[in-house]
Amino acid sequence: MEPAPEGGLRLQALVVYALPDRQWALPVTVAAGARIRDAIAQSGIAVACPELPGGAEGPWDVGVFNRAAMPDDLVRDGDRIEIYRSLQIDPKEARRLRAGARR
Repeated sequence: MEPAPEGGLRLQALVVYALPDRQWALPVTVAAGARIRDAIAQSGIAVACPELPGGAEGPWDVGVFNRAAMPDDLVRDGDRIEIYRSLQIDPKEARRLRAGARR
């Protein structure tokens, strides 16, 4: 944490998003009391990645360090904020297809 010029605390976080062929990891500094949605908006990920699920305004499926979170949860110093995309195939169906291919 670092003090903000106006006297409040500033928190460091990392906003991450991944596609099969490309990943983004954008550092962001937010004021204490900021929400996950604020950190995502401030990171500029929507500009860097226009295909972001939910677009610039969300709603997004998010997590912090691989644990489910809500966009309105508070950011803590050092958080790794992850934006999730939809699964392309159900994991059970993928296992079924792999098992069938081995036969």
